[in-house]
Amino acid sequence: MTTAQVRSNVGRTVPMEPSPHLEGLSLGELRSYRGCLRNEEERVSYWRRLVHARIDLLEAGGAGGGSLSLTDLARALGDTGTGQARRALHRVRVADPLPELPVLDEVWMVPADDAGRDEAVRRLRGAEGQLTAYRSALHERIDEATAELMVRYRRDPASALTVLSA
Repeated sequence: MTTAQVRSNVGRTVPMEPSPHLEGLSLGELRSYRGCLRNEEERVSYWRRLVHARIDLLEAGGAGGGSLSLTDLARALGDTGTGQARRALHRVRVADPLPELPVLDEVWMVPADDAGRDEAVRRLRGAEGQLTAYRSALHERIDEATAELMVRYRRDPASALTVLSA
């Protein structure tokens, strides 16, 4: 890896080049933009975890969507509540539009029968796909903003210290 590259969390190297999409932002605006993207990614990740949990619960409920014991509930949900944020960063241009977010009313829907449960799971899997695409696009934008920050800090190392006074 050269000094002009950074390794992403997915194990590939990404060149650190100035972003033509972000060059008009001041350092403070760039940091703020990246922070907003990270906050949005955390919100989307939260909803994605809820959708996964709901799918697991519906599938574990079996015929008629019966009640689950505490043991069944623990098995269905596993260890999903670690509370740790994942920060896999990828690369995309800022000019690309973000995908639409799904309507998630069916997360709370209680199916009346097996056919309703199967339909709810199908719709939730579709919503999970949309959330995943949106989250991936956010990761790519975060990666571009991070690379731009690193380019600027490399060009002016003292500017990295300005975050301490903010």
